Amino acid sequence: MDITGRLIQLLPDVEGDSPRGHWVRGGFVIETDGEYPRKVAFTAFGEERVAMAKNIPMGSPVQVTFNPESREFNEKWYTDLRASRIQPFVPGQMPTTAAGYAWTGAAPAPAAAPASTPAAPTPATTQDQPANFATPPVMESNPDDDLPF
Repeated sequence: MDITGRLIQLLPDVEGDSPRGHWVRGGFVIETDGEYPRKVAFTAFGEERVAMAKNIPMGSPVQVTFNPESREFNEKWYTDLRASRIQPFVPGQMPTTAAGYAWTGAAPAPAAAPASTPAAPTPATTQDQPANFATPPVMESNPDDDLPF
């Protein structure tokens, strides 16, 4: 998942040792844009990810790629947003996904029909119905059915 906002705070680092070696966990907070801005806190594990946040100037726009994770402890649920990447964001520039592809927000174009078969008519769309989605068929009732619907 991706989100954009302005970097507003770096959280203190926590370090420790485990049987697998030394670990570092850091965090940061961004504030989203819009009519109702939200503050969102993220955690970053590993020296490389912690350094990503520290190398971005405070107040600058960022794009964060993250994975939400929830766990239960003593019959209570805790949710953590683990950042896998934080990078500067240039407004007007097309954001990229984790795979590096740009998302345009447009639905894919329908595939062209082979020349030997006639093209099927496309269903009309309304403002409530998104483009490129077929209208569900209308089911006719059969008086011989004993179904209640």
